[in-house]
Amino acid sequence: MEIPLKKIYSGKVRELYEIDKDKILLVASDRISAFDFILPTLIPDKGKILTQISVFWFQYLKDIIENHIIEDNFQNFPSSIQKFSFLEGRSLIVKKAKRISIECVVRGYLVGSGWEEYKTTGKVCGIKMPVGLKMGEKLPTPIFTPATKEEKGIHDRNISFEEMEEIVGKDVSLFLKEKSIEIYNKASSYAEKKGIIIADTKFEFGYFDNKIILIDEVLTPDSSRFWEKEKYKVGSKQENLDKQYIRDYLNSIGWDRKPPIPTLPPDIVEKTREKYLQIYKILVGTSLLP
Repeated sequence: MEIPLKKIYSGKVRELYEIDKDKILLVASDRISAFDFILPTLIPDKGKILTQISVFWFQYLKDIIENHIIEDNFQNFPSSIQKFSFLEGRSLIVKKAKRISIECVVRGYLVGSGWEEYKTTGKVCGIKMPVGLKMGEKLPTPIFTPATKEEKGIHDRNISFEEMEEIVGKDVSLFLKEKSIEIYNKASSYAEKKGIIIADTKFEFGYFDNKIILIDEVLTPDSSRFWEKEKYKVGSKQENLDKQYIRDYLNSIGWDRKPPIPTLPPDIVEKTREKYLQIYKILVGTSLLP
């Protein structure tokens, strides 16, 4: 169903519509991407889960940095938008910020591409790590590893902090690094009390009224690695409550990460949905859906 607003951006998951010169309607779809491809199979209710877990975190972290939310209660949306009931729970009215084209990644544990690089170089995104770390091990301190924010179909590229400074400037780079680590530390402390390890995550920032604010999504199962603390074991593969489950499935069927893009079988779809709902319930403390 078409929304009677001007669409200004279509991402892997989100659609952005212009409300006026300072406001955007941000809508999270049920699409899921992996390895920079949008998969042809939807995950029911995923957009609602991403939106509502982001709302929780934006509220929890607002003492660290301002965010882009103007209104998250659908009942307070303009009546012209409320007519489209499918938007409830999966949409936000947000500030029309100018995105900073850097993925602000914070890694607290040695996993994923960081582990692969460490095995061959002893470094993670160019940062020297202690000798003898194991897969999944907690790092001595969280590290900031920026990446370029690319358009659809182009893989985000890890860059050094020095390269980031060349792109956005020294002062902005330092600010984003400090805020990203501060956000990660506060969120990780909260999550651990709930029995969840946040292994790594990524943030996006933008300019609004000459200030840098937190935008897009924050600490969702699409943008973060969540592990159950009681099942965590150094040196072995962890059980994820996030999108890694989809990546693992696609690797298990031998997909070469080129078209044609495989569809997901019903059991994988349902298990993914369950994992997303589970991490929401653990972190937020309530069930999102009946």
